[in-house]
Formats: sequence, structure tokens, C-alpha cells
Amino acid sequence: MTLAGSARLTKVPLVLFAVAFLLVSGASAEWKEKVLYSFQGGVNDGAVPAGGVVFDKAGNLYGVTTDGGGECPPAQCGIVFQLSPPAKKGGSWTETVLHIFKGNGSGDGNTPAGSVIIDSAGNLYGTTGYGGTGNCVLLGTKVGCGTVYELSPPKQKGGPWTETVLYSFPTPKQGYLPNGDLVFDSAGNLYGATMFGGGYGTTCNAFYQYCGAVFELSPPKTKGGKWTEKVLHGFKGMKPGSSTGDGANPNGGLVLDRKGAIFGTTYRGGYDCPHNSGQGCGTVFKLARPTKNGGHWTETVLHRFYQKISDGRGPAAGVVFDSKRNLYGTTEGGGTNGWGTVFRLEPHKRGDFWSESILHNFGNDGYQPQGGLLIDAKGNIYGTASGGGTSRGGTFFRLERSTGGGGWPYKILHNFTGDPDAGYPVGGLVFGRNGDIFGVSQLGGTGQNCGTGNCGTVFAIQP
Repeated sequence: MTLAGSARLTKVPLVLFAVAFLLVSGASAEWKEKVLYSFQGGVNDGAVPAGGVVFDKAGNLYGVTTDGGGECPPAQCGIVFQLSPPAKKGGSWTETVLHIFKGNGSGDGNTPAGSVIIDSAGNLYGTTGYGGTGNCVLLGTKVGCGTVYELSPPKQKGGPWTETVLYSFPTPKQGYLPNGDLVFDSAGNLYGATMFGGGYGTTCNAFYQYCGAVFELSPPKTKGGKWTEKVLHGFKGMKPGSSTGDGANPNGGLVLDRKGAIFGTTYRGGYDCPHNSGQGCGTVFKLARPTKNGGHWTETVLHRFYQKISDGRGPAAGVVFDSKRNLYGTTEGGGTNGWGTVFRLEPHKRGDFWSESILHNFGNDGYQPQGGLLIDAKGNIYGTASGGGTSRGGTFFRLERSTGGGGWPYKILHNFTGDPDAGYPVGGLVFGRNGDIFGVSQLGGTGQNCGTGNCGTVFAIQP
């Protein structure tokens, strides 16, 4: 069933078929790419992976898919999966479905819109966009407001994993439609974002209430107790007729600095955009901890994207820090060619004034980047563009850090071709033990139960 409104849980790649004129010029130093697993969809497997993947200590990969596992109206249920590396060199990775979400009819979540994170004990934590016991209603159907869940490994090898719903968002005021990955602080608190809800803003969507929130989920003080949620900031969006305002629709993928401040992006809000009907081009924000116990977190908008001056538009993922406290991210649109950017925000020594630099404007070398960036020890930046390239299936790229002030040379390291290769790469990337980089694609692979475009993949890529 198609979701109403602009929830953007699954980013439908219309541009893959609409922009046939884009051609890649110049040579590219191709890396070797391999599809580790092709999702099959249906009731027994997942489809359309969300977010990226994470490793455990044994080298297993974990992630989620938005679809697959059956029907959980208004969308499918989704799964949590494990990929185990081959026992012998050259062998195949083995998938195990750890959990199939059951939806709000069972009090469970459904439709995860972000990947999982892992703690030192091997427990997995993530969010679902819908489900739970909350009272959110969409198009006359109770769908739940979303959940935060924990998945614990079995005590005996080969046994089932155990899911625990840590928190069901009860009403849109506390948050609605959790999106993106969670992050831990040193005290064991979880932080995340919801695309809607939060109690503020009325102009963000016709079907979902409010403009989104950043929340904190604190563990119980006694074993077996309840986790406690607190809305740290409810985004207000842009007021009707205003040319500027707060952010709206945070993407998740939050990061913390050494002082525990939270940094992230919003897809909408900020400055008005020519084609967004007053919804805004998006923002980068900071939430500073209260100076006293029980105080309020303070939001600072570090940058409002402003497409009229060739800035980016619509950051669809979060941001990452480098060793010098600069922030890096991508925008899905905007830039000189209209197909997205890679940007850097550099802090000034005093105050919360940050200077933006556009490091790359996408065009004939990939377009619409929707995943987070990865930075290596030398400061080089890696990422994916969801479309474009020689086969228009997306690209894997690197921006090389220049020590002589000569800019950031851009190289396409791999062109995704789609079926049976990966296609439409999204989500975050992660380094493996040998310097390989792992990620997911929402299309491509060999799955046969998902119509055109197939069901998506997990891939690895190496120099």
C-alpha cells in the first residue's frame, strides 16, 4: 500500500528513469564491488534496506529492511537481518532473518526507517516508523506512532533473538514516525529523531501532525523498569508567509560532540525555496545540553540552506565530524546543477557561527546523494549518489583531501549498474577490517518478488 503524504520512508527513485541525458565524462578509477546478498522480498525475506549496516565483534553484519515480511498496513512489516561471512575464502555470505515486525495489531513496530546500532554485549537497537501502541491515525486507520526496540542475541548459539519494544510513541506530541539511526551517549541514553510529531509546527504535511522532534530515551534505573522518553526539541518549521524559520522533518543520523551536544539536519524548514511552496530548503542544527539539571536544551540553527545562491537543498542524511570538528554532509538537491552537493561547515573560534563551503556539485557524475558520508584516517571523504553514473544506477565516490589548498578532487570509484548488481545506493557506509567499505542499495540484486528494480542488496567495495 502506498504511503500518503511526503513521509519519505522509502525514497522512490523516479529520477533513475527520467534523466536519460546524464552522461559521465572522464575516466574513473574503478574499485572492485561485490553484492554480498540480494534480498528476495515476500513474507520470508526483506526488501528495500533502510540505513546502512553495522558489524559485531565476530564480523557479522546487521541491518534492516523497510519492506518484506508481510503486510502491516499502511505499509509492509520489514525485518532485521544478519549476514554471516563465508567460512572459506570465496564463499557466500549467509543471511538469517532475526525478526519480522508484526505491526501495531500485535503491539510491535513496523516499517523501520533507519538501521540498527550495536552495544558491547551485541544487543541491537533501532526504530520503526509505524506500529506500537500509540494512537496515531493515518487516512482513517490506526497505524501507531512508531517504536524504539531492542533485539537481544540468544543465550545459546542458534536460538532465536528476543525483541523488546523499549518505547512506543503514545501520541504525535511525543514524536511520530521515527527516522534514521539512533546514537548512544556515554551514560547509555539513546538519542534519535522523528520526522513528524513533537508538538510544534502546522505547515509541514497535510497527513502528519507537527514538524518533527529530537528525543532522548533514558534506560530504567532498576532492572525491568521502563525507559523514559523526553522531547529535547520540537521543530517549528516555517510560518505561513514567512521567508525564514526553524527546521522541519529531522533525518536522524545524529552525532554528539565531546560536550554531549547533538548535531543533525532537517530536510525542510530554514529559508524558503523556490520550488518548495514555503516548506524550506533544510537546515543543520545543534542542540546544546542544559547548564542545570532539569533545564531545557537550546537549539541553534548552524546553517539554513538557500538554493537561490546555488547552495544545496534538502539534506537527506545527517552529518559527520572530522578530526578538526568540521561537519560534512550532503544535500539531495540544489547546487549549481540542481542535483545535490557535498558541503562542509567550519566552526569559528567564537560563538556558534559556522561557515559553509560547497566541496562538490553533482551533475553528470551522479545525482541526488541520500546517504551519510564516511571519512578515512587521511581525511578523504567517501559516499554514494543514488542516481547517475554510466548506467544511471548510482555511484560510489571519493573526495580527496587536498593538503595544498587546491580543492577536493572528486573521483567516481564505482558505477552501479542495477540488476543483478546493486542499484540506487542509500544509507550510511562502514569500513570493514581490511579497509573494504560496506553499504546497501534499495534496488538491484536478483530478488524476484519486488517488481521492477528488484529488492535491494548489501554490497562490499574495495580498492
